[in-house]
Amino acid sequence: MKAGQSIDEKLVNAYKAGDKKALAELVKRWHKLFCNKAYWLVKDKDASKDIAQDSWTVIINKIEGLKEPKQFKYWAYRIVCNKSTDWLRSQTRKRKDTLDYNIELKSDDTKYSENEQLKLMLKKALNELPINQKTVVRLFYIESYSLKQISDLLEISVGTAKSRLFHAREKLKTILKHTHYEN
Repeated sequence: MKAGQSIDEKLVNAYKAGDKKALAELVKRWHKLFCNKAYWLVKDKDASKDIAQDSWTVIINKIEGLKEPKQFKYWAYRIVCNKSTDWLRSQTRKRKDTLDYNIELKSDDTKYSENEQLKLMLKKALNELPINQKTVVRLFYIESYSLKQISDLLEISVGTAKSRLFHAREKLKTILKHTHYEN
């Protein structure tokens, strides 16, 4: 193995060369993170575990075709995101209201500090965004991904990522104005 290779790159190359232990190490390094990423997108603990498992099936079947093993993280995350999106679509078809993750605000708002109320309003507003805009907002602002990384992860152009981010911001402004947040 070459000096300067990342751990993942070494493990992918070792697995491609026939080392089954390398796959076990990749699973150990990444499975929990895949579950967390799926949960972050679908907000369903059981589904996120299934999505991570399904993602591993795809990863194992397609890893031989991975041209740049150093890109394993982004490639694998893209698979998890795609599987999560597929799950969300299937749930939407089953029940139109599955994507409704709205936080119910308690009637006694005086319990919350102004900052907590703002957080709740923002979460509620985020939940009203379409899934494609919500995903880009979360990746950009919460995960600190660059627009290029988002475009690679979601297999969209940088322009599309920018557009989704712009439209999400505009929609958030409108939603927050309608909830009487004037600041």
